[in-house]
Amino acid sequence: MSSVVVVGTQWGDEGKGKIVDLLTRYADCIVRFQGGNNAGHTLVVNGKKFVFHIIPSGILYEDKRCLIGNGVIIDPGVLLGEIAELKEKDLLVTPQRLMISENAHLIMPYHQSMDLAKEAALAEGQKIGTTGRGIGPCYMDKVGRVGIKAGDLLDDSLFRDRLQANVEEKNFLLTTKYNSAPVSFDAIYEEFQVFAEKLIPFIGNVSVELDETRKAGKHILFEGAQGTQLDIDHGTYPFVTSSNTIAGNACNGSGFGPAHIDSVIGILKAYTTRVGEGPFPTELFDSVGDELQKKGGEFGATTGRKRRCGWLDGVVAADAARLNGLTGLAITKLDVLSGQPVVKMANRYELNGQTLSAMPSNIRQAAEVKPVYEEMAGWDEDITGVRSYEDLPVQAKDYIKRIEDFTGVKPVIVSVGPDRDETMLLKNPFEK
Repeated sequence: MSSVVVVGTQWGDEGKGKIVDLLTRYADCIVRFQGGNNAGHTLVVNGKKFVFHIIPSGILYEDKRCLIGNGVIIDPGVLLGEIAELKEKDLLVTPQRLMISENAHLIMPYHQSMDLAKEAALAEGQKIGTTGRGIGPCYMDKVGRVGIKAGDLLDDSLFRDRLQANVEEKNFLLTTKYNSAPVSFDAIYEEFQVFAEKLIPFIGNVSVELDETRKAGKHILFEGAQGTQLDIDHGTYPFVTSSNTIAGNACNGSGFGPAHIDSVIGILKAYTTRVGEGPFPTELFDSVGDELQKKGGEFGATTGRKRRCGWLDGVVAADAARLNGLTGLAITKLDVLSGQPVVKMANRYELNGQTLSAMPSNIRQAAEVKPVYEEMAGWDEDITGVRSYEDLPVQAKDYIKRIEDFTGVKPVIVSVGPDRDETMLLKNPFEK
């Protein structure tokens, strides 16, 4: 039995969905442990594109068990929409294939209203760049002990009482503080009666399920969303998400003991991107940045927003190695760098005459740091057809080796294209 955690090492959009899809073939059970439908995983399989926001990427394998942990917050409408879309593509999602933690919190319509109202009230320069999907307000209710859990759908009286109290409070804030339209208790209650009928068969105790899976000697894959620099505690706060994105939350967000985790794979894009507001030291505003954006198809899977692009930030990568305890790297989109005569990596920051080897916690300092780059020779070859590490151009291998030396983490996967087959598995993390 092996348990493997997959996390993003940058600001999300590193290609986690594809790597999880690749590793799923070796796993028996796939667990999503944090985030909500503000994150998306894009997969290309046999030329077909799949985008998942809540359901674990492993659902494409019909013989695998997928679990949505307590650390995930669920928009029932979005989840049921994904299930329906998969059915249209001849992939039937049943309770035998998917379990939802009874302790996972539900995103309610008033969370979305609050999200949009709060963002609209912020002055320019202070906006977080929220997706408006209710993620932050839902987590706030969870921490404030007034949230509604998936398990509450099993008890109509409990659900109704909690909904009534929340609607009263949120309508007071929406109308009085934000001058926004109120939400309707009756409309929400009726909508969630329909959701409950469809979702109740999927709801169960994920922690118990995982323990039984472990004791049966099966392989478990934990799938995170977003990236390390979006972690609520360790990211570029306040321009972060509302949950812990680092590997430690795989246990918290699923009810799995930390002593049972065997390895942590960090997904590292060969360059760096970011969606929305916040510091981005290596961001490029020239033709190279434009080329990376176009060639890499850098648009958010969830928002459709154009991603900001820049050279690889080694400081961010080293932060991720430390914070997650990485045991291996999966380097993605290496092919996008083909054609660049020179490739660069920031190996430190400078700020007011000082040298920094980690991202500052002070957000103003993080916005002001200047990256110090080291340069390496690029390569011209199209590498999308390469299937053996030895066949990569020597310059590409030198670049990968430099990343390994700088982070102290060996590459275990190298991706040279979007399709499932355009990937080299150098070491299987499930093999001890």
